[in-house]
Amino acid sequence: MKRIALFLLTNIAVLVVLSVVASVLGVDRFLTQEGLSLQALLIFSAIFGMGGSFISLAMSKWMAKRATGAQVITQPRNSAEMWLLQTVERQARAAGIGMPEVAIYDAPEPNAFATGMNKDNALVAVSTGLLRSMSQDEVEAVLGHEVAHVANGDMVTLALIQGVLNTFVMFLSRVAGYIIDRAVFRTERGIGPGYYITVIVLQIVFGILASMIVAWFSRQREFRADAGGAHLAGRRKMIAALERLKAAHGQSTLPENMTAFGITGGRFAQLFSSHPPLDARIAALQQSHSVR
Repeated sequence: MKRIALFLLTNIAVLVVLSVVASVLGVDRFLTQEGLSLQALLIFSAIFGMGGSFISLAMSKWMAKRATGAQVITQPRNSAEMWLLQTVERQARAAGIGMPEVAIYDAPEPNAFATGMNKDNALVAVSTGLLRSMSQDEVEAVLGHEVAHVANGDMVTLALIQGVLNTFVMFLSRVAGYIIDRAVFRTERGIGPGYYITVIVLQIVFGILASMIVAWFSRQREFRADAGGAHLAGRRKMIAALERLKAAHGQSTLPENMTAFGITGGRFAQLFSSHPPLDARIAALQQSHSVR
């Protein structure tokens, strides 16, 4: 979930910063100087909304490395690192993409993620917990899953979806801000403090709601990445890796008072989950095999 969470949080932060910059530069005043121009506002929202999403995407590799402390393997120090590089290289070649950067980050949970601006400039990272708790076949399947994400262009697709949602977030928050500024704060000319306060608050709120839509789409892409991992590493290995993850999730290291924010945090938390239930993913792989 790190890949999606980092992208969504970065996107919301970038969106707020762009809005503040636009306000400082007087863009909002220009859009409302003769009443609210919906056409001009929509164009402005589309430019900044799509721009914010792709700025987030461009920053995704850097943010992921910083947030996780991932160390890119440049010169393998042991046979395990050599195997990781060789496996990703073989899978990337089979998937028709450029060789991603391969990194390891220190975390007790078995986890992995892939991110990057495009198919030929990606990062695939695995946790030390994954390397310790999984067999080589299972790690190979996880790597195949992440390489499939890159080959499928999932991060770019998510950025496009997020860009469209950003457009509506910026548009609706400003329309609501203009109305509230007039009706509640009684601003008669131009725009007052009520407009700016409302816009910032609603952008964060609408941004969080938009994240639910992005998370839903991400859950659908996981099934395709599982199928890609099964193709690159083998269906048996992919199912075994998911079974191992299922067992690991039963031993969460989250503090008790934070369980509500974890994978097992109930229906509300599942709305923001970037991954479908592991049982559903395993069943999908088994069903696809039986159909053939």
